[in-house]
Amino acid sequence: MKELQTRLMPHQRRLLMAVPWLWLAVFFMLPFLFVAKISLTEPMLAQPPYADLIRSVEDGLVTIQINLGNYALLWEDPLYREALWGSVKVALVSTILCLLIGYPMAYGIAKAPSHWRLPLLMLIILPFWTSFLIRVYAWIGILKNNGLLNQFLLWLGVIDQPLAILHTSTAVYIGVVYSYLPFLVLPLYATLIRLDNTLLEAAADLGARPWRQFVSITLPQSLPGVLAGSMLVFIPVMGEFVIPDLLGGPDTLMIGKLMWTEFFANKDWPVASSLASVLLLVLVVPFVLMRHYEQRLAEEQG
Repeated sequence: MKELQTRLMPHQRRLLMAVPWLWLAVFFMLPFLFVAKISLTEPMLAQPPYADLIRSVEDGLVTIQINLGNYALLWEDPLYREALWGSVKVALVSTILCLLIGYPMAYGIAKAPSHWRLPLLMLIILPFWTSFLIRVYAWIGILKNNGLLNQFLLWLGVIDQPLAILHTSTAVYIGVVYSYLPFLVLPLYATLIRLDNTLLEAAADLGARPWRQFVSITLPQSLPGVLAGSMLVFIPVMGEFVIPDLLGGPDTLMIGKLMWTEFFANKDWPVASSLASVLLLVLVVPFVLMRHYEQRLAEEQG
């Protein structure tokens, strides 16, 4: 990429750099500004169900009526704070679980013989060939009281009565980890496959044991893949709606489900838009920290 930039003229480089900024402006900033504008309005029983932010009065004056009550409601009402905290908790725990399960999987695929890597990767990608909604619905049949999991455990004699798994937080974690595990495995595998094996050979020649090689060489070198995969899991899980709605119970309160309720059931678009704005701001913080850490890591390695 650097060689390409050196061959381009200054105006060509500026044009090349303008393409992603234009993409972000059209598909990110404009929708966000529209949502932010709705979050500052008042709800109305009309179509659309919110008041105009800029209003004109009879004498020709134009007034801007900003309503910050929606954001104050999010702070004062414990329901919204619990939903935000519940989303952060589910996203954080799910990311850790995906990391604990996905790292050995990605490491095993990267260390497997070359002729086995493609079939193993296909097994990771295979669930994406089926609709996300169908895959989540399938877990209802697996986790319900007379489902496949309870029937299998009863047959083994591990339990003497069915376990209440469906419509609990455990079912949500199972569904989230199953659905988002490939998003962590794939970028982590792409990082691990590029590691320089000569470093491990040199460490082995110096007497380092396998666990020491992993801690000192493999794990630090794979941190970019760990961070990228963790963000690919954490960010979408924060706004997840389908899995908590189908597999979770009344004690599973997440901000995505609450936004759906405010938008479509309560028709309170300003409050729902303020929820979306707060969620976006919460997600920007870990993303900025990750980018800062990646840049510092690249400078240290470069």
